[in-house]
Amino acid sequence: MSETAGLRRLDLRQPFEVPPGRSEAVGLEVEVGLVRRDAGKNATYPQSFAFLLDIVRHFDGNPLMDGPNLVGVGLAGGAAFTLETGGAVEYSSPPFPTVAAAVTDVRDRLGAAAGIAAAHGLALLTGGITPFASPGDIVWNPKARVQIMRDYFRAIGGDGAHADEVMGLILSAQTSLDYTSGDDLMSKLRLLVRASPVVAALFVNSPVAARERTGALSRRMQYWRRFDPRRCGVLGFALEPGAGIEDLIDWAAGLPMIYRLVAGTHVAAPPVSFRHATECGFGDGTYPTTADWELHLSQVWPHVRVRHTLELRLADAPPWPFFGAGAALWAGLAYDPQARHAANDLLAGLSAAELDRACSDVAVKGLSATVGPYPVQDVARELLRLARAGLQARVRAGLEAHEALALLDPVEEVCETMQTFADRALDAWDRGEQHYLHAFSIPAG
Repeated sequence: MSETAGLRRLDLRQPFEVPPGRSEAVGLEVEVGLVRRDAGKNATYPQSFAFLLDIVRHFDGNPLMDGPNLVGVGLAGGAAFTLETGGAVEYSSPPFPTVAAAVTDVRDRLGAAAGIAAAHGLALLTGGITPFASPGDIVWNPKARVQIMRDYFRAIGGDGAHADEVMGLILSAQTSLDYTSGDDLMSKLRLLVRASPVVAALFVNSPVAARERTGALSRRMQYWRRFDPRRCGVLGFALEPGAGIEDLIDWAAGLPMIYRLVAGTHVAAPPVSFRHATECGFGDGTYPTTADWELHLSQVWPHVRVRHTLELRLADAPPWPFFGAGAALWAGLAYDPQARHAANDLLAGLSAAELDRACSDVAVKGLSATVGPYPVQDVARELLRLARAGLQARVRAGLEAHEALALLDPVEEVCETMQTFADRALDAWDRGEQHYLHAFSIPAG
């Protein structure tokens, strides 16, 4: 599309169009700290560079460059290792037809990467946050967009107060799910938006920040509250009767871009909504393109981000042995129609405001929080029951491997005992920083 032509509504719908014959696959993104084994401090860029070079060699991958800087490695099938803004490393799996296959892929790839890191005196640290560093310790990677984003968040004041922490300290384990039609997208989106705060209570795992107990079970969730709330949090429009893709487009188009790609380089975008830029241009004689719209959709971070897939973003990452639990839970709830409809009915009375309040409560209290009038533990127990039933139905239909069922065991234990991953993290921390580093590092595969 010409840069001087305005985007049509049809162009804005394009990222959400479903390819013919799409099946329901599962993708995982696991973001881990790349830290020094002796101190837990983030690796320097030269250390990250050497690590990525060995990743290229080990996996016969393709270097991903940002100007002259190595910032990632592309692998066969669409998988990738990428250096995140604050020096963490993310492994993104290709889509797999089953949760079990996706988990096996991530376990193998990150296990091998842990061995490579160890050869450089580094470790891959799991969990919801890197607890050894304060914002002043963050080693920012050399991507051009990093400073643009930091400048943007400083400019919006208090609403961007925790931008450095979000960009530089937090870790995650995210699940991506497919939708097969517009109606299927909205049915799944309603469920995932409603269930996210409850599921997050099962995974709280970031109670320590800057080498101090925070008094919260998920400091990571608290950080997200001050990371431009306009583009984060609960997608309230998805809960309205009759909501559809047009509402999703309106929400995203009402927000400004943070950065654009111009002549191969990221530059700051003007402080106008994407809708305004579509109608009036960027102020430099150009208008948004379809590539700008795709890039803009990557600059919003709600609990459930919709692009070509549905990305589950709210929950902390659990300890390494249990990283697949979230994918099993979400696939069981969303991919089995009976489980999905039952879960939507269970949560139907919850408003966007109640879900938002629940996020603040869950960050501090975990399963002892409330969501609307209900104890979170009770709702979580029922969602787990439905997720297991949904997974079992998929196993019986030949759509999932039987071993996926065991992935739910750790979070079912958390729900019944109220002993959260955050409690285990605090116990490890109290035993000493080296004990914590050992307990939360990925063992070499």
